[in-house]
Amino acid sequence: MRLVCKIIPHARQNKIVTEGSDAFKIYLTASPHNGQANRALIKVLADYFEVGKNKVRIIKGEKSREKVIWVEDSL
Repeated sequence: MRLVCKIIPHARQNKIVTEGSDAFKIYLTASPHNGQANRALIKVLADYFEVGKNKVRIIKGEKSREKVIWVEDSL
């Protein structure tokens, strides 16, 4: 499944807000320095979709707030 995400780092809490069938706004408490926010994003999405962290990949936007994410189905 392909997702389009807008990331907001330095938030008060980790939170996912849906903005359509494949668009999300994701608030992360982590800082974007040294890839901390990307690691937190993968963990939050893996928990949300109930898959392993190895099933979630950042396809595009590794250093941007706008990201395209691929989540493999657990089936």
